[in-house]
Amino acid sequence: MFKGSLVALITPMREDGSVDEKAYASFVDWQIREGTHGVVPVGTTGESPTLSHAEHKRVVEIAVGVAKGRVPVIAGAGSNSTEEAIDLAKHAKEAGADAILVVTPYYNKPTQEGMFLHFTAIADAVDIPLIIYNIPPRSVVDMSVETMARLAKHKNIVGVKDATASLTRPLHTRRACGVDFCQLSGEDHTALAFNTAGGVGCISVTANVAPRLLSQMQTAWMEGRVDEAMTLQHRLVPLHDALFAETSPGPVKYAASLLGKTSDRCRLPLAPLMDPTRAKVRAAMTEVGLLN
Repeated sequence: MFKGSLVALITPMREDGSVDEKAYASFVDWQIREGTHGVVPVGTTGESPTLSHAEHKRVVEIAVGVAKGRVPVIAGAGSNSTEEAIDLAKHAKEAGADAILVVTPYYNKPTQEGMFLHFTAIADAVDIPLIIYNIPPRSVVDMSVETMARLAKHKNIVGVKDATASLTRPLHTRRACGVDFCQLSGEDHTALAFNTAGGVGCISVTANVAPRLLSQMQTAWMEGRVDEAMTLQHRLVPLHDALFAETSPGPVKYAASLLGKTSDRCRLPLAPLMDPTRAKVRAAMTEVGLLN
């Protein structure tokens, strides 16, 4: 199944806000060459809420085309409309994605039963591995362990991206859903701690700008070189701090622009970064060794 360092890809944009397809293709290829174990287009970090459906689908197609089977592609296919999520899931399968990432429905505030029915409908409609994306700070709902255990019985529902930042959650999820249920962290700071509680990797924001370091950290962990993994974790702390100093993906897009990978442009309502945040990001990139 999916494991290691997977990147929650940014969507590069030109200064006018249009998707920069050439920069995006180059960025995906760079990620893979740097050792990233899997790519995740059009999630939160990819600004999926402000992409049109046509743009969303095109971004998935580019990621699949560039990856060419070298690493798994887990395509974002979430929506607070079940019908829209099914449409995006169907496209992801047709495009050749290896799995889909489906966020808990935001804004609607469904009950646990509503979430169960939503994910079941998607999994019934499209025969592709589905990873639940549980991120209460953004969606305002938290899928319970009991609901996840019910969903884990579906043959197409294979895991979770857990962005609760709770280190007791993966322990309970493992007990309820079994050891084969793929648990991926959605929170960079606690990625290794999450692994100790039953996780097998992280869908990372920081990997956008430090793919090799994140890959090395997760590989060292998987191979039992714990001290090496911990050393890398501590080295990356200031970068994690800086990349979440304002709403993501603003800081990480600015960091990627410092590497010459894209402009720092995000679509409204995400505002340009404040000057103190820019300084913090640049200082962290320098401290970690990504800039001179």
